[in-house]
Amino acid sequence: MRSLFTFLSLAILVSAQAPVNLLTGYGAGTTGGGNATPVTVSTCAALESAIGAEGPAVVKITSTISGCGVLDIEADKTVLGVGSSGRITGGGFRVRRTSNVIIRNLIFHQASEGDDLISIDEATNVWVDHNEFSNDGLVGDKDFYDGLVDIKHASDFITVSWNVFTDHWKGSLLGHSDNNAAEDTGFLHITFHHNLWNNVNSRTPSVRFGTAHVYNSVYTNIPTSGVHSRMGAQLLVESNTFTNVNLAIVTQLDSKVDGFVVERNNVYTNSTTLITQTGTLTSVPYSYQLDSTSSIGSICLRVLVLASSDSLPPKEFLMHAYRYLISPMTFYVSPPVLYLRTVRCEGVKTLRTVLIQQSIGFFTPQ
Repeated sequence: MRSLFTFLSLAILVSAQAPVNLLTGYGAGTTGGGNATPVTVSTCAALESAIGAEGPAVVKITSTISGCGVLDIEADKTVLGVGSSGRITGGGFRVRRTSNVIIRNLIFHQASEGDDLISIDEATNVWVDHNEFSNDGLVGDKDFYDGLVDIKHASDFITVSWNVFTDHWKGSLLGHSDNNAAEDTGFLHITFHHNLWNNVNSRTPSVRFGTAHVYNSVYTNIPTSGVHSRMGAQLLVESNTFTNVNLAIVTQLDSKVDGFVVERNNVYTNSTTLITQTGTLTSVPYSYQLDSTSSIGSICLRVLVLASSDSLPPKEFLMHAYRYLISPMTFYVSPPVLYLRTVRCEGVKTLRTVLIQQSIGFFTPQ
């Protein structure tokens, strides 16, 4: 079993060209709490105090923290989930009128009623990386929750990378209103890359007025609209895959002014587009490494968990992983010391196997 895992893990990691843990994009330069001595929190009160204090801080979450509502993160903070155990339920974070914030490796589920899981307002230099975002799915009132990650009010220089967005009505809104041109124009420079979007109704993302680069992401089962440019926004959308996505890229929807898109090297399967205006964003002011659309399915799309084996019982991990076994995706877990979970999309379908600790053995979805 161990030798087979070695083969599988090498096959995945070698095919990935883009660095998994490197901050790339408009958010480059964000340092968060830097080298501050980490503090570990397990309650709402401790979390609120740690992320709201003045000065640099690295805040680690090692368990599920529930029912905190919306908590404000102040400047120069890194909030980091440890292994697979860092979870926020019944609340979320607001990054408002501040700068230099990193949020990584957390599982967010069920925002407060009417709120976002992460809201970024009037903030600069933010990196949102290797997280999971979900609510209750496409059921009930679509406005009961707001967005998964919304970025508004002239926020700027942000990267959203290597995340999973799933089971929600409204994914990520950049620019909150058609009437906010005076504040937002010239701001909202955002990079989205290597994200997985599944079963999100729309806004993956939706951009007003801003400048966004969307690349090497995987979209599946998006019923209303995918990447949406509106109100004169300029988007470069390249080397993504879209499967069962209505209006995978659209510039004419729900706003009084169309947006602009430069579209290149995307792959569409049972998906449509509506691009009314070709934009001018043909290059971006930073270096980045593209995985080709021919290999994006076999890359290590996302490394979510690298934790000690006692951080999550194998059976619980198995059940959690099964939620995302949306054909044709595969999860791998390395026994016996580490959990290394990766997601691959549209990959070699014959390798659709979840490898758990030796006590569990193989689990192959039917």
